[in-house]
Amino acid sequence: MKVLIVHGSKMGGTVGLAEMLGEDLDADGIDVSVQPARAVGDIDGYDAVIVGGALYATRWHKDARRFVKRHANDLRCTHVWLFSSGPLDDSALPGEIPPVRFVKKTLASVGARGHITFGGRMPADAKGFPAGAMAKDNAGDWRDRDQVLHWAKKISEDLRSP
Repeated sequence: MKVLIVHGSKMGGTVGLAEMLGEDLDADGIDVSVQPARAVGDIDGYDAVIVGGALYATRWHKDARRFVKRHANDLRCTHVWLFSSGPLDDSALPGEIPPVRFVKKTLASVGARGHITFGGRMPADAKGFPAGAMAKDNAGDWRDRDQVLHWAKKISEDLRSP
């Protein structure tokens, strides 16, 4: 079983989530490749694809959006999951946060099996606008390792079920 995890990230928080997810699936015996969404040319040979995008002003990262658009036909023919990262607080922990508009449309258009929103990360030394301004009041890391592990287990079980 081969799984491709792609990510669109600006500050590195979504990269970290993709890597955590990859480690958890790998520990469960699944062959995983984690790559930036903009670097993937072909998804042939993978049994499943997981696409993650950071959220910026209620929009999914452009690399994740472009990956989905580029590979839409192939994604319809494989197992797909989507994840978002972004809330700079604990709001992602208690339950499901509805996906943003593009992700909601993508869930339906490619027949994705699920979506989750994980907490985000904002480094204190974030550069640029608006990240630098946000970092003054919202620096921190709200990614929850147990939440990622739990979601990875669900995916692993789903992939192994007939």
